Amino acid sequence: MEQFLSQFVNGVQIGTIYALIALGYTLVYGIIQLINFAHGDLIMLGAYTAFISVTSFGLPFPAAFVLAMVVCGIANVLIERIAYKPLRDRPRLVALITAVGVSLLLENGGRVVPFIGPTYRRFPEAIAARKYYLTSTVFITNIHILNVAAAASLMLILHYVITNTKIGMAMRATALDREAAKSVGIDTDLVISITFAIGGTLAGAAGVLWAVVYPRLNPYMGLIPGLKAFVAAVFGGIGSIPGAVVGGLIMGLVEVFATVAHSQLAEGVFFIILIGILLLRPTGLLGRPFVGRA
Repeated sequence: MEQFLSQFVNGVQIGTIYALIALGYTLVYGIIQLINFAHGDLIMLGAYTAFISVTSFGLPFPAAFVLAMVVCGIANVLIERIAYKPLRDRPRLVALITAVGVSLLLENGGRVVPFIGPTYRRFPEAIAARKYYLTSTVFITNIHILNVAAAASLMLILHYVITNTKIGMAMRATALDREAAKSVGIDTDLVISITFAIGGTLAGAAGVLWAVVYPRLNPYMGLIPGLKAFVAAVFGGIGSIPGAVVGGLIMGLVEVFATVAHSQLAEGVFFIILIGILLLRPTGLLGRPFVGRA
């Protein structure tokens, strides 16, 4: 039982990070039906931004965290404007291939950028770990609490923005019918850019939280968590915000418990689940996206 509780805590921590990343996939897909494969690489960009901010500029960790979110938000908007917007009216396959190309460009481009480079770098220990014992052997750390609290706060803010603000209403209207939204005066280009900005911001936050847990940085560090978060988004129902959160948490728990069962199982289980959910329920666990279709 104690081992179960201990792994449950770890699973929730990783799951909340997957959920943050999955939200970026699901927001963009809900608005323009694009699977932005470059989204995972923003995790890398966020982690390196925080790394440089702390080690080279001496910024405190909270400031580096916010800066990473801002940089990734801007980067995602630039990616949309430069790479995706010109292809918006082309077949989806064209945009999908472009997204893969952007992803490869970011990963391999990072290898030649001086502040990233091909070698591994260690993320500084920005926060000294402290343990809080729940039982004699089960404990949580302040790192667990930081990750879950930061991810949960960002999800609640996103939920508020989507359900209680004008831009949130515009996003939902654009997702339901982009042409109709445009006809009633909504600047759909701006809405799409804001959606990418929000998605990038969440990916930047996830990158920093990931680096705190797994402090080895490299240009490809966003590939696997990005892929797993994509699976989580599909599992929960891509386009659905609650689905992304539920999917991320379930995937985090599955990964941890599968690793305990067999260290080599975790990666394969993800894709077994993905295939299973696509066969049994192609729309994902929570069905239709909350924002509808554009």
